[in-house]
Amino acid sequence: MALIDGIMELQKFDFIDTSFNLLMQRRIHKVLLICSNYDNYMLEEDGRIDEQIFNEYVSLNLRYPPTFVQTNSEEEAMKILDTEKIDLIISMLNFRDVNTFALAKRIKKKCKGIPIVALTHFSREVSLRLEREDLSAIDYVFCWLGDASLLLAIIKLLEDKINAEYDIDEIGVQAIILVEDSIRYISSYLPNLYKIILKQSRDFQQEALNPHQKMLKMRGRPKILLANNYEDALALYKKYKYNVLGVISDVRYRRDGVLDPNAGIELCKFIREDDNNMPFLLQSSNIETKKVAEELEVGFINKYSKGLSLELRNFIIQNLAFGPFVFKDPRTMEAIGLATDLQSLQQKILTLPVESLVYHAERNHFSKWLNARALFPVAQIFKFIQTEDFESVEELRRFLYATISSFRLGKGRGVIAKFDRTTFDEYQIFSRIGDGSIGGKARGLAFINSIIKRYKLFNRFDNVLITIPRTVVLSTDVFDEFMERNNLYAIGLSDNTDEAILSRFVESELPGWVYQDIYAFLAVSQNHPIAIRSSSKLEDSHYQPFAGIYSTYMIPRVPDNRIMVKMISDAIKEVYASVYFKGSKTYAAATSNVIDEEKMGIVLQEVCGNRHGDFYYPTLSGVARSINFYPIGSEKANDGIANIAMGLGKLIMDGGQSLRFSPKYPKKILQLNNPGNALKETQKEIYA
Repeated sequence: MALIDGIMELQKFDFIDTSFNLLMQRRIHKVLLICSNYDNYMLEEDGRIDEQIFNEYVSLNLRYPPTFVQTNSEEEAMKILDTEKIDLIISMLNFRDVNTFALAKRIKKKCKGIPIVALTHFSREVSLRLEREDLSAIDYVFCWLGDASLLLAIIKLLEDKINAEYDIDEIGVQAIILVEDSIRYISSYLPNLYKIILKQSRDFQQEALNPHQKMLKMRGRPKILLANNYEDALALYKKYKYNVLGVISDVRYRRDGVLDPNAGIELCKFIREDDNNMPFLLQSSNIETKKVAEELEVGFINKYSKGLSLELRNFIIQNLAFGPFVFKDPRTMEAIGLATDLQSLQQKILTLPVESLVYHAERNHFSKWLNARALFPVAQIFKFIQTEDFESVEELRRFLYATISSFRLGKGRGVIAKFDRTTFDEYQIFSRIGDGSIGGKARGLAFINSIIKRYKLFNRFDNVLITIPRTVVLSTDVFDEFMERNNLYAIGLSDNTDEAILSRFVESELPGWVYQDIYAFLAVSQNHPIAIRSSSKLEDSHYQPFAGIYSTYMIPRVPDNRIMVKMISDAIKEVYASVYFKGSKTYAAATSNVIDEEKMGIVLQEVCGNRHGDFYYPTLSGVARSINFYPIGSEKANDGIANIAMGLGKLIMDGGQSLRFSPKYPKKILQLNNPGNALKETQKEIYA
């Protein structure tokens, strides 16, 4: 049995796109900082808080940094709350003129939804004071350690909290539960955790096909949910257990209102009994707890360890599915392979030893890794598979491969992907090289591609897959670079003959990286001839179309890719040259356009069809028009008209004999109303 049996059915399966644009809808935009002028200066140290936070956001490739408003009095704080929309309040605890706890109660009574965070220096005196105070109006207390990344972590923690319910339950975003009641350790852990998570987010952005998708995909990063007692931790787990990547827990904290030295162990036992594969990390200052962790087969970190941050990072990467997927031999636990993205995971599954495949599938490793990379639709399918559901391991392998294949096909539909020669493969339908305009013709193709995706036309009919041919577009900035590098504007705008202009253009060189990209395109498009089509900025304009003005070339398939690259690159240069041919200049002048403002994009497109002996051609090609200017009988103009022919569509475009019919009356064809007309008025030649 072939690895992908029934490829048409596979391609027609449609995954629901993840709505990344709906994630993280509630954000913290403005922060009220209540502290003395000295504390404000202390917090700023090397610069304004706004600048420090902005720099933190930029370094982590984040958007929407918040702004800060500072005050040093209670009354002014209340006035600011009356006049400005504040999303978060941070108050320094050592500010003698402000009773933070009383002020927090006033604010909560006035503005119930605003989170309040107390920030303090760490000392024994502060700890004792906090034990005596009523903290009911304070959402969190953190210890200031002189690092602006703590402020970023506080903001992200609160954003995770207010967005968790929708993002996790409705979209499938993953969560890491952190259980810790020590202010000192929370303040140290959180910045490290967020740095690890945000780095992971930058890594999985590579799964996106263009910059816009990358920006949105960042919103799908795992969230951190913080609890400081047994009941809150258990409630978080029960609420989100199907979307929890792992749990990091202290051992000693409150349970049933009393400090319990084994609360973390009891939480671990409960969760492991519910889900034996759930990663769990116990952290304690008591080294004896390590033995308990080993008995429970969970991770352990000594809080007094000098390498605490590094050990935490290693646990997350190795157990919470961060970093590359490490394939292991279950007998030795030795690494036998790596997958850095979905593409390489798909390829590795093909050759993975049976024992390793079963080991990872049974423990939900594939699902966790995909979830951590915000690939939720595939992860949800993999999460509930059982090896006993398949007749053989090879059937399981086929299922895993086919599911990833189907997802990647769907992801490539309806988008303009940024071409990357290192990752380009058969799953990308429409890609662009460069950052300039793609031109009118390419824009029309991209629009059709999006319509097919939006209205699910690709699987509308049985045994038919509707799609555009695989397309790569050279945007207009490639044209600009080619013209400037080779000083071609002078001859292009001159009165030289078309032959002289063409000769000069063909002698010139494209940018070196373009040749490499063409090789990458040909490596994927191995069996198709290639059409080189113009796509200028003025082309396919609704009111002044330039259709037929510029050149188009068909490049036959030859075994040697070096020859193919030479033919394609020459054809690209010939299309560029056609911008400055006499006919183009005359038409531009006649339509009141200026030829020196014209920019040319290039469409590289697979020619549809199949090989028939020594010839290559499609079974059918055709042209459809929305207006029928010559309706016959019951036909109406608005019904449209279509012409189809066997072989390449050049026959129709050149006005040759083809089959004409109204889509509304496909069986009423005048050419076929009698045998004489059928022989006389139908197609007699074919282009191949």
